[in-house]
Amino acid sequence: MPARERRAVAFSLALFGILSSTALPSWAAETLRIGAIPDQNPEKLNRLYGLLAKQLSQKLNVPVRYIPVSNYPASVSAFRTGGLDLVWFGGLTGVQARLQTPGAVVLAQRDIDAKFRSVFIANTKSGLQPISNIQGLKSLQGKRFSFGSESSTSGRLMPQHFLQQAGLKPSQFAGGKAGFSGSHDATIAVVQSGSYEVGALNEQVWNSNLKNGKVDPTKVKVIWRTPTYVDYHWVARPGLDKRFGKGFTTKLQQALLGIQPSGNGKTVLELFGAEKFIPASASQYRAIETVGRQLGKIR
Repeated sequence: MPARERRAVAFSLALFGILSSTALPSWAAETLRIGAIPDQNPEKLNRLYGLLAKQLSQKLNVPVRYIPVSNYPASVSAFRTGGLDLVWFGGLTGVQARLQTPGAVVLAQRDIDAKFRSVFIANTKSGLQPISNIQGLKSLQGKRFSFGSESSTSGRLMPQHFLQQAGLKPSQFAGGKAGFSGSHDATIAVVQSGSYEVGALNEQVWNSNLKNGKVDPTKVKVIWRTPTYVDYHWVARPGLDKRFGKGFTTKLQQALLGIQPSGNGKTVLELFGAEKFIPASASQYRAIETVGRQLGKIR
């Protein structure tokens, strides 16, 4: 190609680049990637976060995509490395994520998360009776016991905290250790089947399964409700304002807080087991961090 033509082509490409960058802002093609700890049935989570992604996209006018993860540590890792921008964390995983991602922001929690509880459930053939106080947890010594996920706040951290207050260690369960079912739904299943005599899980998931007829009360029952503690929350990565535009993080928080119990919003709130989302702050989770450090889940 002659030199004159090469200069013309180069000029055209440079001009195209300038026009393209002018016509399309840098954030125009950005997608907000949302995720959640896999604490329940994957089918339910896909339905829930698919609906939420659609609603957030309409409110924020940006593409929103739900990206599932395989386990609790994967959600923390994806948040740290930028694979996820906004994540629905449990109390413990949220603290872990924020410690590994300086500048991350707590945006919101459900109305039920400020005073959350776990329940201890038992197979009806275990012979276990209702427990009236923390010291009564000693009756679980020698039983086949299952937590949920190893990193779950309501399915492992806080139940183990209360067991420790009663002076009972996991090594005192049958087999010299506790089991881990992997999720709250799975804990109900293994206790109901008799594989484990007793287990601990999220009270909201228990109530939801009970309401939907997925629990056989002749095979499994609640024997203790824990004291209240703070749990789940939405956490956003730092730098979203730079990618999506000034004030985006605030708009994102307002979009979550503005979900109303009507239309798709009603379905979303029902699937979350809440009436609404409310503002939350990092300071509310300091007690969770303290327990996490005491039990070696945060170092």
